[in-house]
Amino acid sequence: MFISQAWAEESVSVVPEAAQSLAQSSDPIIMNVGMILFLAVMFYFLLIRPQQKRFKEHASMINKLDRGSKVVTQGGLVGTIDKVISDHEVQVDFGGGVKINMMRSYIIGRYEDSLPQNTQPANDTKSKKDKSNP
Repeated sequence: MFISQAWAEESVSVVPEAAQSLAQSSDPIIMNVGMILFLAVMFYFLLIRPQQKRFKEHASMINKLDRGSKVVTQGGLVGTIDKVISDHEVQVDFGGGVKINMMRSYIIGRYEDSLPQNTQPANDTKSKKDKSNP
């Protein structure tokens, strides 16, 4: 034989080490791609999807508004829809003879929906002591 036994054993052991190092170098790449995909999915479920849901709810609420609905505008003004001009425009009466044509998209919501739910002070549930009896 032309190759000594020691040389043959060394060359055989080099090939699996090269294959192992190639497999080990591809593991971080797969982990990085997996992490990027995981972050993209989390980004979608935590940010994009809830925003789309809110937009659809707001659009359906705006489309349901008609004459006589009390609304709040983006500027915080409270008025009543006096006339529906088109699908995108309404006339809002703010009182005192002030009527303004505005886009429906500038209406935040109905006035009743924007009121705080709990109007009672936090300490109202405690029984009050009579001041005449010390």
